[in-house]
Amino acid sequence: MRRLLAALALALCAHGASAATQAFPLDRVRLQGGPFLDAQATDLHYLLALNPERLLAPFRREAGLPVPVPSYGNWESGGLDGHMGGHYLSALALMWAATGDAEVGQRLDHFVAELKRCQDAIGTGYLGGIPDGAKAWDEIARGRLKVDSFSVNGRWVPWYNLHKLFAGLRDAWLQAGNADAKAMLVRFSDWALRLTAPLSDAQMQDMLRAEHGGMNEVLADVAEMTDDPRYLALARRFSHQALLRPLAAGEDRLTGLHANTQIPKVIGFARIAQIAGEDEGRRAAQFFWRTVVEKRSVAIGGNSVKEHFHPAEDFRPMLDEVEGPETCNSYNMLKLTALLQHESPEVASYADFYERSLYNHILASQHPGEGGFVYFTPMRPQHYRVYSQVDQGMWCCVGSGLESHARHGEFIYAHDGDALYVNLFVASTLDWRERGLHITQSTRFPDEPRTRLTVEDAGRFALKIRYPGWVAPGALTLKLNGRWIAVKARPDEFIELRRAWAAGDHVDVELPMRTTLEPMPGLKNYVAVLHGPIALAAATPQPGETLTFRADDSRMGHIPQGTVCPQEAAPVFVSNRADFVRRFRPVPGQPLTFTAPGLIQGGKGDGDLRLIPFFRLHDSRYMLYWPRSTKARQSLLRAELARAEAARLALDAITIDQVAPGEQQPESDHGFAGEGVESGIAPGGRWRHARQWFGYALNDPKAEARTLRLSFAKGDAGRRFGLVVNGRRIAEIELARPDTPDEIYARDFALPADLERRPDGRLDLKFVAAPGSIAGGLYGLRLLR
Repeated sequence: MRRLLAALALALCAHGASAATQAFPLDRVRLQGGPFLDAQATDLHYLLALNPERLLAPFRREAGLPVPVPSYGNWESGGLDGHMGGHYLSALALMWAATGDAEVGQRLDHFVAELKRCQDAIGTGYLGGIPDGAKAWDEIARGRLKVDSFSVNGRWVPWYNLHKLFAGLRDAWLQAGNADAKAMLVRFSDWALRLTAPLSDAQMQDMLRAEHGGMNEVLADVAEMTDDPRYLALARRFSHQALLRPLAAGEDRLTGLHANTQIPKVIGFARIAQIAGEDEGRRAAQFFWRTVVEKRSVAIGGNSVKEHFHPAEDFRPMLDEVEGPETCNSYNMLKLTALLQHESPEVASYADFYERSLYNHILASQHPGEGGFVYFTPMRPQHYRVYSQVDQGMWCCVGSGLESHARHGEFIYAHDGDALYVNLFVASTLDWRERGLHITQSTRFPDEPRTRLTVEDAGRFALKIRYPGWVAPGALTLKLNGRWIAVKARPDEFIELRRAWAAGDHVDVELPMRTTLEPMPGLKNYVAVLHGPIALAAATPQPGETLTFRADDSRMGHIPQGTVCPQEAAPVFVSNRADFVRRFRPVPGQPLTFTAPGLIQGGKGDGDLRLIPFFRLHDSRYMLYWPRSTKARQSLLRAELARAEAARLALDAITIDQVAPGEQQPESDHGFAGEGVESGIAPGGRWRHARQWFGYALNDPKAEARTLRLSFAKGDAGRRFGLVVNGRRIAEIELARPDTPDEIYARDFALPADLERRPDGRLDLKFVAAPGSIAGGLYGLRLLR
């Protein structure tokens, strides 16, 4: 019965969609042996290790019901309470569809039933774990809005939080056929309609300045599920015009924006356009995709530094910082890519990007043994990743990771009428139930550059096989039942075989993989190595060093905080030839493993370095982007790197704590609060100011701090405000216009020797505006030894 309901739900959702192709329901595809089946099994183990009662605790608390066990810590007790429950519900639904596992199905039914108890107890249709959410939502309904980039009325991204639960209920219905979940989702959507009805369009747009996940997408889904236009109208109201309009006009205004705030909005633009047949959202989504993929992404398919889009013409922060691409970004970029590919199925470059990100970022972000998930993937030479632990890390990338590895089967195939598209080369079986056909794909890709497609039943249809962009023109070959077939297609197209198929017919596809170098955008002297679509990397452990690769439960535990290795000490590709790809030698008997004799120089143990798929490299420092040079310039290169890093590393060495004003995670990590606050982006970077006050809580556990270094902009000259530390006013600041060439400058403020210190080492800072003036703008804040 559950499978019948799930099939009906997906059929209803697909009805009326204008997509050129449709994905197969996840329960029609079963993974076979290979890296994705392994990742799915690892994810299943992690999913079942989570305690559903602890994930239900925030919802029970807010509903006034008994809470028999406490909630998880970390983000689940830090203001984003309940967000993991929404992810968990989606992951259960996806995993049930992907595997049919009975325990997963039981968990899902129990979780939905307990959430229903909470929704019924509240009685308004609302459901959530946001601390004191009733008060916050009542204020919003009355039009009393205090909005910042990561808060509404003092609550940490409340719509983002609720979106996870909206999506979880949707998935429980669409993927698992849970009828209660659908009814709860409709009640929840009706609550959202009533709540926002009194708000003007201007108030709605003001509220959308705060991160709100994919509320527009999920409400569009509800509109399609119910055939009720009210929900589509609300989805449009949840579409952020400040992003939609410039994107639709072909304008890239992404620099400085929080990356994963924007991607779900764009998915919603595309989804609304798909349902309503509109052009504006489609143009916006396509332009955004091209901009991010072609101008703002690195070799693994990921994007952003410290969660934000850096300037498209300056990728140096990607090499300097340890907070590289965020996994949630790629999770959402894959959702957007799939949506666009179904709209334009003949554009094989969508599948090329999907494949690259899937292998090199998503697959690489899961620990193959313990199943922990990665938040940031550093591109910085010789840094490393840290992984969540099942009872500790409750970050967004854990939630999206739980979902990602349950949905590996959903993009492999698609269909349009009598055409079957093969997008990915993944060992799997397909049940094309509507046509009475079963297809088996047998492959060890990427370890072997080939795949076989076997038709198990007779039937007439067109088989469309992707010609990947990474295969050279004319290099891909096909055999049908052992006989060569001429291939007229070119890279980034689909090869079509239309015929009456007999049971047992098989197609063999050879996919020759080449080793290529891909420069960091704008930095041609840094290259990544790819073999076919697979990014290669080398482990570079430092002798005598012990690192912790498991994140703890601290607020900053998701960031790999170990010592950074100086860039001038990193291994270098050294060759006098412009093209030295032929120096890479495969290691016999070890698939996708290469050495590079004489090419890699410098570093420690460079002669023993082997390049392997990045998705197989874990628990180690690594090289993914390599500096390259000639023999004559090698010493000059190292000297240049040393000079560039010296001042920055020296500053990092004396920094105890720091905040990036106006950036979501750094501010929430440091207890941001304020009245009359605003933030924005200027050529000099992100800023924060307030017409009343704003402040942070800094960490100085050893009471070492002696100085505050604050960064300001010349353009704010004349502003006056007080600096208060632990309740004591230590300085009156009037911003000047110093004679420096840079727009942004720094000023140091000494902490009084007799400053009262708190037992936990916390320093509470406040910037208080003078009458008639503004506190800030603050562009940077460091606490120095």
